[in-house]
Amino acid sequence: MHARNFALPLVAVAALALAGCSSTATDDDAATDGAPTFITEGTLTVCTNPPYEPFEFEMDGEVVGLDISIVQEIADDLGVELATIITPFEGIQSGADLDSGNCDLVASGITITEEREGKMDFSDPYFDADQGLLVPAGSVLDSLEALEGLKIGVQAATTGETWATDNGLTPVQFEDLGLQIEALKAGQVDAIINDIAVLGPFVDDTLEVGTTFPTGEQYGFGVKTGNTALLDAVNATLARIQADGTYADIYLEFIGTAPAEG
Repeated sequence: MHARNFALPLVAVAALALAGCSSTATDDDAATDGAPTFITEGTLTVCTNPPYEPFEFEMDGEVVGLDISIVQEIADDLGVELATIITPFEGIQSGADLDSGNCDLVASGITITEEREGKMDFSDPYFDADQGLLVPAGSVLDSLEALEGLKIGVQAATTGETWATDNGLTPVQFEDLGLQIEALKAGQVDAIINDIAVLGPFVDDTLEVGTTFPTGEQYGFGVKTGNTALLDAVNATLARIQADGTYADIYLEFIGTAPAEG
């Protein structure tokens, strides 16, 4: 683990109302090409949805993870503080949190899709992701065909749910990854599907990864449609941390391996 401190205070969902009331930026401001403006002056407010380890998760009452580490770099480059707000993933991926002024940026392992690009503006991709299958240890479930007719736990409003539905599986929705894991351990579902990178931390004597489903997915950070100033700043930081080795350090810290060279 590296010595950099990327921990942030955990903010309750109730803080959403406060974030909306403290807005100092107008819609016109957000759409300009000048310096970024923020819903709270001097603070980059980020909506995220833990538990989604290693991208965002709680540790000792604070939100940490690969996503949080990167958005901290963005805030540092902008010369502002960083605040996180915990919201359901549906509001994050739909653009509702951005449109309502709950946050300036959404960061929650969000796969860039054409549908979502119609609801927000995405940064350059920062992480390659595929879907994975988590099953009870010793299970023979290791392929799409083996899952036919079984109950497969998925996280609502995710590309994992879409993939399962498109491939004829019987998905059972859960609001977040933590509830998926609990359901699998309790035998309420036969297996769960989610991004492969977030399943590794749950592998133990009782659970294992059955297989990976290559999908070519990539993660991006989202800003309100038309917020060019903030989007440019986010992309500038992503380019900077790729060039100076910061991204590789963050990746190694939370993923456990060096990023693949592309």
